[in-house]
Amino acid sequence: MANTALTLTLEWFLNPDHLPFIAGIHTGAYKKAGLDIEMIQPTEHYDGFAELQAGNIDLHVNEPIHLFEHYFDDLKALGCFFVTDGGVLMKQSSMDKLHQNQPIRITTPAANPITNNIGFEILNRYAKQNDFTLDRDNVEFVETDFQHLNNLQQGDGQGKEHKEFDGAWLCFYNFEGIEANHAGLDYTFIDQHLSPYPNFSALELMTTHSIWQEKSDALREFVKVTTEMSQLCTNNPAEARAIYYGYTDETPSALMDDIINDTLKRLVTPIQPDADRWSELREMLATLDIAALSDSNYAKLWQ
Repeated sequence: MANTALTLTLEWFLNPDHLPFIAGIHTGAYKKAGLDIEMIQPTEHYDGFAELQAGNIDLHVNEPIHLFEHYFDDLKALGCFFVTDGGVLMKQSSMDKLHQNQPIRITTPAANPITNNIGFEILNRYAKQNDFTLDRDNVEFVETDFQHLNNLQQGDGQGKEHKEFDGAWLCFYNFEGIEANHAGLDYTFIDQHLSPYPNFSALELMTTHSIWQEKSDALREFVKVTTEMSQLCTNNPAEARAIYYGYTDETPSALMDDIINDTLKRLVTPIQPDADRWSELREMLATLDIAALSDSNYAKLWQ
């Protein structure tokens, strides 16, 4: 009997966050379970939602915030498989500027009204927690790229146009925090532990109700094997590192070893739908007028 083919589109470039899928492919665990998995790196961050809605793919991975922002009626969440600490990484030398409500510049790979609004909300809640005021006009988000540490260390522009950055937004601790440690950068990571907001730096696995009806047995098996691979990687860090380097052909390094080791602590098992996990995030996004899902639509996501 032929294997069932499933197409999985990632949220961004392949990285250790995706180790459960990498392990399932590299070890042959998916094939042994009767699955042929095609893993795709997208051109743009939100491509997977359009492809999923059009029925062109079977599975997609993205941050939970986008379940709300890009919700469509057929969308179905299968569960969270990775949660890290996320937020704004500030240079320690710029923290006085932040506390004194002076103009600051934040590098980010995506500067748009929604991400800027959320980034400022994190800083603003931090300010209120620490009894100081932060004006929106004093926080500038500058769209650059994912090289957060390079941007923080080098700034942007040349000559008279050269400007320093004070912080970086859309940071995951298991990447940027670890990189900052390796670079010897003195920083404060303003995450959910320092600012009272619901953490959403995580990855959800999703499909559609239509695809589920058509391929439920294969999708259940995919979730089961992926959960097993998450546990395999978590329990065997050396094997997980070997799997990652073997699959990607990336040259091993002390930095990537530490990124992988930190990532492994953040894998979630078992992978299963959990409406309660993102209920506070749902409230925050509604408060910020970013996305407001009705009770019935929210419940349908997790059915």
